[in-house]
Amino acid sequence: MNEESARPRPRRKGIYLLPNLLTTGTLFGGFYAIVSAMAWRFDHAALGILFAMLADALDGRIARLTGTTSDFGKEYDSLCDMVAFGIAASIVIYAFSLRYIEYHWLGVRMGGVVALAYAACAALRLARFNVLAAIAGSDKDFFGLPSPAAAAVVVFFVWSAYDLGIDGQQLPIPAAALTMVIAGLMVSNIRYASFKKLRLTQRIRFLPFVAVLGGLWLLVVIAGRKPPLILFLLFFGYAASGPCLLLWRRLARRAAVPR
Repeated sequence: MNEESARPRPRRKGIYLLPNLLTTGTLFGGFYAIVSAMAWRFDHAALGILFAMLADALDGRIARLTGTTSDFGKEYDSLCDMVAFGIAASIVIYAFSLRYIEYHWLGVRMGGVVALAYAACAALRLARFNVLAAIAGSDKDFFGLPSPAAAAVVVFFVWSAYDLGIDGQQLPIPAAALTMVIAGLMVSNIRYASFKKLRLTQRIRFLPFVAVLGGLWLLVVIAGRKPPLILFLLFFGYAASGPCLLLWRRLARRAAVPR
């Protein structure tokens, strides 16, 4: 073996095409949601966010499977997430309902303040995730509600109301309350399960397997009738799971203390 072949080859600079194309899909979904909300097509806006969620779920996995992870990809992913799950989601809920809040604060409609607070919490959530992922890895439980799930709750709430024929002018207070609660959950320290730890190849018992299949079948049947409502309830249930599990742990710990 000669000395030239034994030397490590310098790593070529550049970006990887496939995972970053998927990340750009997240950006496209957020941009499409904003444009659709401006045109009062809230069903299309929700589909844009759904597309962004699918692209965001795939880009990191594809990068890990193909060994094409990079610092550039991580930063680009975070910026695209902010557009889709922070800015776009806040614009959709504002255009649909929050803009009808008549109260003003410092000359600004309170609906705009609520939407801005949501976007700011999404930015804080993404910044904290980047810091924690650099320290402890990204396969641990989430601290705070993940921004894609938060955007799903807010935007699918809009989609459900739009699909049921409910005008956003009738829902400014529920919309503001939901937006603020979800924003608070994003920056909270409440643990949320990370499905990155799920291994489809591991063994499970027969009855839980049948129960999962039955639940999926029931979900598909119901979703065929009212998909927006089902999606909203699914992600709302995930958002509520964190506080519910926290309360359950505290009650169990209190019950275990001898009196």
